[in-house]
Amino acid sequence: MTDKDLKKQNQDGIEVEEEGMSQEELDDFLAEIDKESGYRRLTGTQEKIVTLIAIAFTLFQLYTSLFGMLPAQLQRHIHLTFVLVLAYLMYPGSNKSDRKRFGISDIVLAGLGASATLYAVINYEALIFRAGQQTRLDVIFGAIGVLLVLEAARRVVGSPIVIIASIFLVYCFAGPYLPGFFNHRGYSFTRTMSHLWFTTEGIIGIPLGVASTFVFLFILFGSFLEKTGIGQFFIDVATAVAGWARGGPAKVAVISSALTGTVSGSSVANTVGTGAFTIPMMKKLGYKPEFAAAVEASASTGGQIMPPIMGAAAFLMAEFVGVPYGKIVLAGVIPAMLYFTGIWISVDLEAKKLGLKGLPREELPKASVVIKEKGYLVLPLLGIIYFLVSGSTPLRSALAGIVLSIVAAAFKKETRMSVKDLFACFEAGAKGALSVSAACACAGIIVGSVTLTGLGLKFGNGLVQLAGGSQILTMAFTMLACIVLGMGIPTTANYVITSTVAAPALTSLGIPTLAAHMFCFYFGIVADITPPVALAAYAGSAIAKSDPIKTGVQATRLSIAAFIIPYMFVYNPAMLILDTNAFEVIQITITALMGMVGVGAALSNYYYTNTTLIERIILLTGGLGLIKPGIYSDLTGIAVLVGVFLLQKARLKKQNA
Repeated sequence: MTDKDLKKQNQDGIEVEEEGMSQEELDDFLAEIDKESGYRRLTGTQEKIVTLIAIAFTLFQLYTSLFGMLPAQLQRHIHLTFVLVLAYLMYPGSNKSDRKRFGISDIVLAGLGASATLYAVINYEALIFRAGQQTRLDVIFGAIGVLLVLEAARRVVGSPIVIIASIFLVYCFAGPYLPGFFNHRGYSFTRTMSHLWFTTEGIIGIPLGVASTFVFLFILFGSFLEKTGIGQFFIDVATAVAGWARGGPAKVAVISSALTGTVSGSSVANTVGTGAFTIPMMKKLGYKPEFAAAVEASASTGGQIMPPIMGAAAFLMAEFVGVPYGKIVLAGVIPAMLYFTGIWISVDLEAKKLGLKGLPREELPKASVVIKEKGYLVLPLLGIIYFLVSGSTPLRSALAGIVLSIVAAAFKKETRMSVKDLFACFEAGAKGALSVSAACACAGIIVGSVTLTGLGLKFGNGLVQLAGGSQILTMAFTMLACIVLGMGIPTTANYVITSTVAAPALTSLGIPTLAAHMFCFYFGIVADITPPVALAAYAGSAIAKSDPIKTGVQATRLSIAAFIIPYMFVYNPAMLILDTNAFEVIQITITALMGMVGVGAALSNYYYTNTTLIERIILLTGGLGLIKPGIYSDLTGIAVLVGVFLLQKARLKKQNA
């Protein structure tokens, strides 16, 4: 790849030298590591056709949301019709395929996909009456639908999830030949295809049901927010608030990525979006390329656990666990706070160790000016928080957020939306929903196979037996399963798989259902920054021109909180604001934040000054003690932090003397 000197200037005049890829080179690189970014760049008539289909897709979703949802089978199959058609027209079959045009084969596959879904729509009542007695034609269309969902997922999301789904599909037939708890009586081709395609326990099950309702609307809400320029507003605010501080650009990355991530819901997209600005700034200040890319990747990945919008998987969790989405948001507050505090502390200690300063104040925008000029852009986010907390359904909250986005944009002429802008948002929302819906449809094959064969309960019992009944070992095995499954698989699909086959193992040991599902959710997310397949870290390394593996290792170190916190909230659900009171929540939050200081210092090899090996072990132990709720562990942790601080201060004073 050819190096080019690029200059990026934000809206407040901060000029950043960026030495890296051109936009075209970055697009090609992202298409290689992230399937979602590998869509065709269509032109002419083909572009207009796809645009019209995407807008029609959004209008269908808005119509059913405003005037009443259709029966589940109709709503989800029509939604899937749009997904399959757009997937085959927008995404090439391989990296060697034409990236600027779709061909005859793509049109044929799109037509077959639409035929399979519309067959179920047209014969809706007849299929209900002959449930369990499908005709040969039913089975043929069902088989075509299953195969085309797999191929669409491969194009849009990637091969890993298709391989896993195919293994589960084969398992439906191979049960009689398998040993141990994997053995089952086996199911016919007719029964399997009917179960996967026509019932709400397969492809059109809960995952696609959630994706075809409020997840779509939240993605559409995100496209409206982006149109208003809220992403740049977040960067401007973060720059004004933290740009002057020690290691300022890295702290800007943490704040802006946290804010932007809760809107975008994609680790890779967030890394590329904010990283194009923050990574060059960090490198210019003196951070090593690997560290700069790791900071951005870690913070961007954390956007999926950042309330109030925590990505599509959080909406699925609300359905699976059977609690209001507002409760999921509350449960995510303290863990998210600890996650970003851990990154912030590591960034600050690294800057102190390297002697890095912040940016000159005269080069930075003023926070008061930024908020005065653009503060109205946060109105939709504040509104959606209000609606979620007040008990409104996610569907109504998302619709309210979209309306508030249009209202907020109308405050000023430069952000006011025209009819053309509205349709552009409709198009962006529909295209943005493809990856989630394709992943959910493919994950439906896995869920359907599990419900058909009863594997979920068997696997959970088998996992507990493998761990010898030990809770900590069961959690460790579940963590490894989540991380391995998450390598190359979107968080949504990862959560569907692990919550179906692994979460039951945790709940069988008495762990609260919400804590068990949050455990799977967290470790599915950190897979994006865990080597060897760390997509967010790879995206950051492309901008920073750093070593991808070293970047992934750094990102894992920075995100260590994400590996610790799930164990803590399983042992003390009060961290998820479950069965607790305000005083206990405040106490847990304060001591846990202090604990992150100890953990961050141990991993950064720096506290008041450089640490010895013994000091690092002591700081890590004290930090973990503070994160784990308990009066004795808290007092011990505080004593450790204060003691090591005074010891290092005295040692440094002696050295200077």
